[in-house]
Amino acid sequence: MGGFFGAACKDSCTFDLFFGTDYHSHLGTRRAGMAVYGKDGFSKSIHNIENTPFRSKFEGNLSKLEGTMGIGCISDFEAQPILVRSHHGTFAITTVGKINNANEIVQDILKNNVHFFEMSNGEINPTELVASIINQKENLIEGIQYALDIVDGSLSLLLLTPKGIYAARDKYGRTPVVLGKKEDAFCACFESFSYLNLGYEDYKELGPGEIVVFDAESCRTLVAPGKKMRICTFLWVYYGYPSASYEGTSVEEMRYKCGELLAKRDNVDVDVVAGVPDSGIAHAVGYANESGIPFSRPFIKYTPTWPRSFMPTIQTKRDLIAHMKLIPVHDLIKDKKLLLIDDSIVRGTQLRETTEFLYESGAKEVHIRPACPPLLFGCKYLNFSRSSSEMELIARRVIRELEGGEVSKEVLQEYADPDSEKYQKMVDGICEKLKFTSLRYHRLDDMLDAVGIDKGKLCTYCWNGKE
Repeated sequence: MGGFFGAACKDSCTFDLFFGTDYHSHLGTRRAGMAVYGKDGFSKSIHNIENTPFRSKFEGNLSKLEGTMGIGCISDFEAQPILVRSHHGTFAITTVGKINNANEIVQDILKNNVHFFEMSNGEINPTELVASIINQKENLIEGIQYALDIVDGSLSLLLLTPKGIYAARDKYGRTPVVLGKKEDAFCACFESFSYLNLGYEDYKELGPGEIVVFDAESCRTLVAPGKKMRICTFLWVYYGYPSASYEGTSVEEMRYKCGELLAKRDNVDVDVVAGVPDSGIAHAVGYANESGIPFSRPFIKYTPTWPRSFMPTIQTKRDLIAHMKLIPVHDLIKDKKLLLIDDSIVRGTQLRETTEFLYESGAKEVHIRPACPPLLFGCKYLNFSRSSSEMELIARRVIRELEGGEVSKEVLQEYADPDSEKYQKMVDGICEKLKFTSLRYHRLDDMLDAVGIDKGKLCTYCWNGKE
C-alpha cells in the first residue's frame, strides 16, 4: 500500500511535510521519501525504512529539505517521490495504487524511444511509469487525466511543480485524497487526520477522478469529479488509522458498529471479549458494548522495539516474529473462555499461532469472530498484502480441499453466500484447520451497513468477486 502528504505554505513547508508524511507510516513498511521546491529549486531524500521509523531516518535531512512546497510518501514497494525533467519542465511525483497493465503501457511508450530504469526486482518503478504516461500529453492536466484513464487497477497521485501541487484521486475513488487548509497554507493527503495537529482544517475530499492544483493561497479544481465510486471497504476494516475518516465515516466508529452487529447475530457463551492488536481492538469494544460481555486485553502487542511491521525476509521466521510481538497476560487467560476478534483471516497462520499460545497460556476455549467475511479473491485494485495472493488465502485452500481442486467463479459465489450450505462447510473447515473452538464470520451485508454510506460506492471484490 502506501500513503502521501503534500503541503504548500507561504513560508517553510518542511515542518508540516515531515510530520504530515510521518502520520502515514502505518500504510507502508519499506520506502519513504520527501521532495521540496524552494528558492534553490528542487531537492529530495529517499530512505529504506524497513527496520527504522520514518522520523529516525529523515531528522538529519530536514536542513537540506527547505522549501515552500513539498510532497512526501510512505511506500511498501518503490522508491519515491521521483524527480522528472520533461517538456513540462521539472516536477516531482508520488503515487498510490496498482497498475495491472504496466507491461502493455511500457511497450506502448517504448515505441517513442523512451527508456526506463529497472528496480532491483527487475520491475519498472510504477511512479516512473506514471510520470512517463503524463509526459505523453501536451500539458500536465491532460497528462494526469490520461494516466487516470488508462491505468487498469488504481492510481492517486501528488505532483509538485514550481507553480503548485497537483492532486488527483483515482478515477473510481478506490483510495482517498483529502485537502486541508489553514492561514497561508493548503495540504493534500491520504489520511485526513494527518493535518489536524498541524493546524489545518478540513477543506474538501476529492471525488473520483477529480484533479486540483493548489499553492499556499488558493486551490482550483481542474477536472470535476466523476459519479462512479468504488472506494475500498478494507480501509475502514483494517488499513485506516483509528482517527481517520473516509467519505464522512469515521474508521473507529465503523469498527465499533462492526463489533456491535457481530454481537447481535451471536449467542456464544464466553467470559471475555478481546481484540487482536491493533485493528481488532475497536471491533472487540463494539462487540463487548453490545453483548454486555466484559472487554479484556489478555495479550499485549509489544511496541517499544517493534515500532514498524518489521518482518524478516526468511519465510521460516515470519510466524515466529508475529508470535513474539504478542505478550500474554496469563492471569487474564488462565481458565477463561475467550472470544477473539481480528480484522480478517487471510492465510490464517498468525491467528492460529495466536490461538495456540492462548491455549498454552491456560485458555479453556478460543472463539474467533473476524470483522469481515471470508476473503475469497485476491485484490486486483490495490497493493494490499492482506488479500493479494489467492493461492494463500485460507478460505480458497479449504474450498480446494472440499471441491477436489480449483473451482469456477460461479461456484465461489455459492461459497460467498452466508446462507448457503457450501459457505457453512467452508467455515467449518477453516475452524477445524486452524483449531478454533468456534468460528463465525461477519456478514457482508452487516459490514457494509456498518460503513453507512451508499453500498454501491463500496468495493467488495475480495469478498464476493463483484467489480
